[in-house]
Amino acid sequence: MSLRNGHARWAFDLSTWRPSLNELLLATSCIQTEEKTRLAKFMFREDFDGSIIGRLLMRKFVRDTINIPYEEIRFDRDARGKPLLAPSQHHPSSHYVDFNVSHQGSYAVLAGCCLSSDHRKSQELSTTIGVDVMKIEYTGGKPLSEFFRIMHRNFTASEWKCIRNNSDELGQTKAFMRHWCLKESYVKNVGVGISMDLQKIDFTLNTKTLSSNQVVTDTTVKVNGDLLENWIFEESLIDNEHSVAVAIENHNDSKDSHTFQLVTFDDLTRDSVPLLDNDRQYCLDVLNKPYKNS
Repeated sequence: MSLRNGHARWAFDLSTWRPSLNELLLATSCIQTEEKTRLAKFMFREDFDGSIIGRLLMRKFVRDTINIPYEEIRFDRDARGKPLLAPSQHHPSSHYVDFNVSHQGSYAVLAGCCLSSDHRKSQELSTTIGVDVMKIEYTGGKPLSEFFRIMHRNFTASEWKCIRNNSDELGQTKAFMRHWCLKESYVKNVGVGISMDLQKIDFTLNTKTLSSNQVVTDTTVKVNGDLLENWIFEESLIDNEHSVAVAIENHNDSKDSHTFQLVTFDDLTRDSVPLLDNDRQYCLDVLNKPYKNS
């Protein structure tokens, strides 16, 4: 797991992770009590697995970037619900971090940045990050045209033109998921959630296709009709079935973009320190939860 110029782009393949009891005992001992309580409410394993990996991604990122003792790392949420690092006596003022996580389909992902105080002094505003990952598939049951009709209010006329300009349903699905991924990454960055009127967010795709070995950064966005000059959107594929978008406000270098690096459970738990005692019954209950896609 590496950092590139203070940035992390990490992806965890949930489809290959069927944790053992011992792995669950370790993972659930390395999260905060309130997180453990919230995760227990998930009915399906996909939701539980993606959420707990997201928390471990956040802990690993903070530990690797600013060297807070693992057991001292705590997360809160800001007034808009976005996860953030809680204030700590061990949090060095010499560094600023921002990060975001997402999980959907087969992947949990993290995008994060760590900037030194010297670098921050050269910027008027802090860099902020939002990320979203989407599986490129339609499983709604209804005809795709009917699904698009239902979702009509979430996209602008120009976005729908871009989506429907594709000649087949797969191309339209790819374009739809790409636009949705971009919108989610933006609203997650600003912390307003999808309660925002998504028709006020208008994306223009200048590069029409994505790949797994190259990051596209020439997509632009208008919000309420105004072009956002200080935003960069990194887009790529993790694999042929998953699109990922990173929304970065006040990007420090528009030429500096990052592909996603696959990480493992051993990567995430190496050097971890348990915060809680092992809870065998909790983990047995988790193992009994069904996978909705099995």
